[in-house]
Amino acid sequence: HLRNNFLGWSIAEILKTNGYDVVKTCIVNDRGVHICKSMIAWQLFANGATPASTGQKGDHFVGDYYVKFNDEYKKQVEALVSGGMDKEQAEKEAPIMKATQQMLIDWEAGKPEVMELWRTMNSWVYAGFDATYQRIGSDFQKTYYESDTYLLGKDLVETGLAKGVFYAKPDGSVWIDLTADGLDEKLVRRKDGTSVYMTQDIGLAELKQKEFNARQSIYVVGDEQNYHFKVLKLICQKLQLPSADGIYHLSYGMVELPTGKMKSREGTVVDADDLVDTMIAIARQKTEELGKVKDFTESELENLYNMIGLGALKFFLLRVDPKKKMIFNPEESIDFHGFTGPFIQYTHARIRSILRKTGTDAAAVQLNQSLLPLEKGLLMQLEQFPGVLEEAAREHDPSKLAIYVFNLAKTFNSFYTEHSIANAESEEKKQLRLQLAGLTAGVLKKGMATMGIQVPERM
Repeated sequence: HLRNNFLGWSIAEILKTNGYDVVKTCIVNDRGVHICKSMIAWQLFANGATPASTGQKGDHFVGDYYVKFNDEYKKQVEALVSGGMDKEQAEKEAPIMKATQQMLIDWEAGKPEVMELWRTMNSWVYAGFDATYQRIGSDFQKTYYESDTYLLGKDLVETGLAKGVFYAKPDGSVWIDLTADGLDEKLVRRKDGTSVYMTQDIGLAELKQKEFNARQSIYVVGDEQNYHFKVLKLICQKLQLPSADGIYHLSYGMVELPTGKMKSREGTVVDADDLVDTMIAIARQKTEELGKVKDFTESELENLYNMIGLGALKFFLLRVDPKKKMIFNPEESIDFHGFTGPFIQYTHARIRSILRKTGTDAAAVQLNQSLLPLEKGLLMQLEQFPGVLEEAAREHDPSKLAIYVFNLAKTFNSFYTEHSIANAESEEKKQLRLQLAGLTAGVLKKGMATMGIQVPERM
């Protein structure tokens, strides 16, 4: 989810820098079987416990019951299989799964006690989400909830049935046949009348179109949903919905840790909050090892460690082409000499230190003096910045920007290793190099900010 969040946020900012009017939206899948699983597990195992009574963050608390559901479900299926039932049948007949399906029917019927529990548990989750979003610096102008969008989706399923776009099977379930388009048959409403993800996504596409009339609606969703979005676009086209042409799926590869893929069903997911804590702890440890923070106050240090830890996390997740799967290594991401956020943050802080010591009031320089190769190389690289932003926007790919700012930081460091600013061979050279340094710091700061990463004035 962090790669998802950072990708969406940075692409929105990149598009804004290119003059687009961008609205950042979020869809919360706040209803459906997965929500009912947590609710059933809470009823069975919680004994009235709440996030407040356990001291747990709300989203973590509810997530634990999702894991408890799956543990109990596995046990019940195994018990039925050992009693002679075949596995496929056992998965349908397990009492906890039947209770979950009944709860979804009760929810869609608006049963008061189910709705009350649903609202309560969701409020716990949202409080947790909000705390995490605030911590990682993420924001949305509009949040959609599946509990709203699925209703329009159900109406559009009825419209599609009337038009002959969809068809009903004898058991009452509603489908679309896309075999002529090289795809499969797709369920859009279950036989018990409840809706599926596709139902709400049809509704969401239309709601977004009606509210914002956007030229393009970018869905930042993992590549395991590639097929889903092909089907969604095709369904919207067949329903002749205005939203159809603007649907664009920004597909991205899953993030794995050195130990393997992350899954929430098994309780082996690496929690975003825990990962941020880990990153800040590593930032603290590595910065203290370098021993250059003696004159910082405690609050300045906390701010610096947050900046480095989050910067490392965001940069590492954004530096890879979104379409590629990636392995995230927390230790590797905080290397002050590698292809990392902290290397660029350190370079920015280094330049700001040079400018403070040398004086930042460089006059405008006439470029009638001959440039040395490293000066010329740095200037040419600075001139590429607008083009890189255009390319990143066109390809919906923040890694283009991440690679550029890294290379710019490397070029500056090579330049500064070879050429003194304070002791330049002439005043004219000093002024030129001050300007180059100031421009580099400005581009590094803007480039990183466009990826949601802050850069410190000193380190």
